[in-house]
Amino acid sequence: MTPDRTETARFGDYLELTKPRLSLLSVLTAMVGYFSARPPSNPPKLILLLIGTSLAAGGVAALNQWMEHETDALMKRTADRPIPTGKVPTGSAFVLGWLMCIGALFLLFAKVDRFAAAFTLATIVSYLGWYTPAKSRSMWSTEIGAVAGAFPPLIGWCAGEGRVTALGWILFGVLFFWQIPHFMAVAWTYRREYSVVHFPMLPVRDESGRWVAAWALVNTVALVVVSLLPVTMGLASRAYGLAAAACGAWFLWRAVMFLKPESRDTAARRLFLASITYLPLVLGALVADRLVHS
Repeated sequence: MTPDRTETARFGDYLELTKPRLSLLSVLTAMVGYFSARPPSNPPKLILLLIGTSLAAGGVAALNQWMEHETDALMKRTADRPIPTGKVPTGSAFVLGWLMCIGALFLLFAKVDRFAAAFTLATIVSYLGWYTPAKSRSMWSTEIGAVAGAFPPLIGWCAGEGRVTALGWILFGVLFFWQIPHFMAVAWTYRREYSVVHFPMLPVRDESGRWVAAWALVNTVALVVVSLLPVTMGLASRAYGLAAAACGAWFLWRAVMFLKPESRDTAARRLFLASITYLPLVLGALVADRLVHS
């Protein structure tokens, strides 16, 4: 239950409502899509894209917390968020979230690119209308959320090129498959808290963790394969291929270690840390390769 009392909200409370670290990931992956498309220099468009994607990511995060504030209050890892603690009223979160989302859509459609705006709308709808409700209803909520989380590179790609071509969809695939082992590691670590609020995700249903680890491994293999497609399709150099293969082998090893039942809890944390290291390394290598060989 949300506390009856409401403290005077500070700027930092509203900033926390936008989940700045998670929102930053969405913005950065949109930038990856933009620069990978190798557009002509256009600083005003780039700045507007940054503002638009930041508004959309922050607005979605605020609305997500508004929708989930009751379950957030029941879990230790989320109980100190602005709405459960009473720092930000639910009504304020609702209004702020929608103003940010609407502002983002208007800005991207009018000043950046209509397809970028369309993929932003797809992100908002899929995250709030599909993923958030699915968390309390479906075992496949992680995969549904991965779809929503994989759209930002397409937003950036459309802003840079005005359409989506093969490498844009490859970036979508990288983001999609990366999220599965990443969130399997997180959900396994916090499975007891998710169980308290009756989220029927795989790590809650699979008490042994055997299927959780196997599913993480399957998607890690898919991730490594997709990350190497730019080389086989002539869209990136062998230098990028070596970097992606090396990072992929390391990430794959961490996923394999997650299979061992006697050390699964420790392996989950290490897999999580590997995931947040792997993504910037591989995406950074791809952007650098595309810009160097443009």
